[in-house]
Amino acid sequence: MTTNESWNAWLEIWLLASPFLLGLTGLALSLYLTHRHMDAIKEALKNSRYIYLWGDSLGKRGLIWSLLEMSQIAGMILMPKLHIRHGKLDPVDFENFPPYLKRLLIITTTLIFTALIWLAVAHILAKFR
Repeated sequence: MTTNESWNAWLEIWLLASPFLLGLTGLALSLYLTHRHMDAIKEALKNSRYIYLWGDSLGKRGLIWSLLEMSQIAGMILMPKLHIRHGKLDPVDFENFPPYLKRLLIITTTLIFTALIWLAVAHILAKFR
């Protein structure tokens, strides 16, 4: 039979393991975007300075660089005012950015940030236990 303590142990394991699964899912989706949709992203942002400077090598410099490039592009799309002001993003490109790509970037970013926040809360709760 299971005791009340074993249920608590399993609950703790799931509470601490779930953020890692969410984070890995977000990273996998980001890699999917890099390998399957990078050409569409480059085409949608063809007038932007960031794509003009780095466009030839985007998605071709390895795993870590691909994740960093995708996070930069997601930041440009999700916080456009800052990047338009800095000159990295063209306002016309942002207005014409495909909605399905924007939705995928929002999902990826939400998964990763939810995992980070969940992990921080779980760590704080484990400290006060």
